[in-house]
Amino acid sequence: MILMVVIQDTHSGATFEVKVHPRAKKNAITGELGDALKLSLTAPPVEGKANEACIEFFANLLKVSRSSVTIASGETSRNKVVRVVGLSAKEVRERLACSASILPSRAGETPA
Repeated sequence: MILMVVIQDTHSGATFEVKVHPRAKKNAITGELGDALKLSLTAPPVEGKANEACIEFFANLLKVSRSSVTIASGETSRNKVVRVVGLSAKEVRERLACSASILPSRAGETPA
């Protein structure tokens, strides 16, 4: 499966959209929905547990500290924007590709 997600460089880090499916059987990227990654999480969507699981999932996947990953928007929604501080959009894409071998480069991505 090839995913075509947009990962953008911003002044505060690389960002990308995520559609979260809480209370899933396992934590995993399960595909895409438009320009967003579909992310299944075992955590329930209560008391910020799904947000914390999302942050932990991407920190581990991208090999950065938990403090480098934040929810830039959508804290109370299934549609979120994830921000990764300290990595460029290119670095995020490369680390996602190394982890999953599924994310090719996309035209229109802002350079580092």
